[in-house]
Amino acid sequence: MAVSRLPTAALSLKQFLQRRRVLGIYRNMLRTIRQVPEEADRKYLRDWAREEFKRNRHATDQDAIRMMVTQANNHLEELQKSLALARS
Repeated sequence: MAVSRLPTAALSLKQFLQRRRVLGIYRNMLRTIRQVPEEADRKYLRDWAREEFKRNRHATDQDAIRMMVTQANNHLEELQKSLALARS
């Protein structure tokens, strides 16, 4: 009788890859926020990003997660464009 070494709540490959993608977006968001010149704005954006990701961390519906990933990518792109324009 073979005993599985995986924990009972192991993620599927699809879930693992999705989790990796979400964490990557979160890291990129925080890296981009570090480039914001004003400390008050950085704090506001950092708190906002943390709260959004924390609020949705228990989401399980795949369609909802895909929608949130798309929205997060859009917010990240908007922030990056705004920073690029501010530097110009």
